Amino acid sequence: MTTSTAVEPGNETLDARPALLTVENLRVSFGDAEVVKGISFTARPGGCLAIVGETGSGKSVTARTLVGLTGRGSRVSADRIELAGVDLRHRSGREWRSIRGREVGFVLQDALVSLDQLRRVGDEVAEPLRLHGWGNRQSRAEKAVELLAAVGVPEPEVKARQRPYELSGGLRQRALIASAIALDPRLVVADESTPALDVTVQAQVLDLLATSKERGTSIILISHDLSVVARLADEVAVMRAGEIVEFGSAHQVLHEPEHAYTRALLDAIPSEHTRGTRLAPPADGVSEASRARKIDRDRPVLRARNLVKVYQGPDKIDRTVVNDVSFELFAGETLGIVGESGSGKTTTARIALALTEATSGEVLLHEKPWSSISSAARRTLRKQIGVIYQDPLSSFDPRWPVGRILFDALSTGSRPPSSKAEAQERAVRLLEQVGLTRAHLTVAPLRLSGGQRQRVAIARALAPEPGIIVCDEPVSALDVSVQAQVLDLLTDLQDELAVSYLFISHDLGVIHHMSDRILVMKDGRLVELGDAEEVFARPQHPYTQRLLTALPRLAQA
Repeated sequence: MTTSTAVEPGNETLDARPALLTVENLRVSFGDAEVVKGISFTARPGGCLAIVGETGSGKSVTARTLVGLTGRGSRVSADRIELAGVDLRHRSGREWRSIRGREVGFVLQDALVSLDQLRRVGDEVAEPLRLHGWGNRQSRAEKAVELLAAVGVPEPEVKARQRPYELSGGLRQRALIASAIALDPRLVVADESTPALDVTVQAQVLDLLATSKERGTSIILISHDLSVVARLADEVAVMRAGEIVEFGSAHQVLHEPEHAYTRALLDAIPSEHTRGTRLAPPADGVSEASRARKIDRDRPVLRARNLVKVYQGPDKIDRTVVNDVSFELFAGETLGIVGESGSGKTTTARIALALTEATSGEVLLHEKPWSSISSAARRTLRKQIGVIYQDPLSSFDPRWPVGRILFDALSTGSRPPSSKAEAQERAVRLLEQVGLTRAHLTVAPLRLSGGQRQRVAIARALAPEPGIIVCDEPVSALDVSVQAQVLDLLTDLQDELAVSYLFISHDLGVIHHMSDRILVMKDGRLVELGDAEEVFARPQHPYTQRLLTALPRLAQA
């Protein structure tokens, strides 16, 4: 499909600029499977083209093709791929290495695994500078700190000396962005560069990219977050099954979409307007039932009292990452915890799970000691609290198929299976409960899509039949339609099982859609706690007000 170059009124000069990048009839295949099917587009100086679509649409393969990282076994063909008049087809690996970083900056998708865990963050950020012969070791180290500061990393001098595993997912994502822009390339390809970022840092990064646009940088933004697209993009290409099914100005595509698939993506976005409704269309023959869940405000299932956690940094300075935090979680309730990276929300959740020991304070489970008892005593109670992690793949044993993952979880519950046959049947019921089938028992997690892996993670959390589930960024890595399915699933399970959720997310739309009450954290402190509707409609704390102001919305398109 050959795209048009429509732009919004008042931005006609973008269309008049000569193209920096021209792609015509791009096709990418792996074996017999063609995953990109003859797409065409241009990227112009000072403009942003957003490519959106679900997992498997071909958008990330397209992005990697533009930087020579399509991978082994791939076949790439195109009538034209030119950057500033230079033909990029048939380039060798060495030639691509001379282009990446200097001419084209690339922000990788998965910050959790894209950084070398054994190197300091500052060295990772400075790697493009070293590869292209920029400066000396000292000047590169200083530049890395400047770049970390530019993308909103707090205490950049300290963070530059740490390893990636010591940073939150959001901070690692910022480090990847800093590395991509280190040499001020003319084209930046950002592949899902903001999902792990909290809303205020996301706003800083988008402002940074917008400033780069104003200086003439061309940006190709690969994203499933249509609110982010609305904030930055001039043009939007919607991909499905390897083809561009809709193309136009950001305003036209996001507000006057013509294709049914585009409309479905927009309808799946969680927000204050979707609370109490389903995000994904119901399956054929299934009616949309109203919620029947009740919250027992007289029965706290989890109570945190004056939690404090102090860590010592690489500079030997003690830092309080959780500071006097108290809350209650009631039976059948979803308590949303929101805050920036480094706010202490995940550490608070780990203390609640008794995976991290508090410096002071305590957690009660069903009004009985939990965090203060011995590990042996906790072992028998552990089945009462489940957890769903942000990155399920890294929490699975890579050697195990789905069946063994679930068998292991069932064995730790209050009703361990008495036989292999019973374990298999209960595992099948769990899979069916989360929308999967018996056939998935023998599948390795690596062969599943992101949405399927997250469903397996939910099934594993449900296996011991817990009354509480801690959801730590459970949908941040999912595209909007799969996210909608998973959020609907969590809602259905809560209605069916009366489970309580401690739901952690930096996505305020997700938090508003899912939560009954909201706890807002900043710099380790609880700064606001209240009913979800009240917090969003009338935030009391200046920080909460700032979070809501920074929230990207489709109306900004």
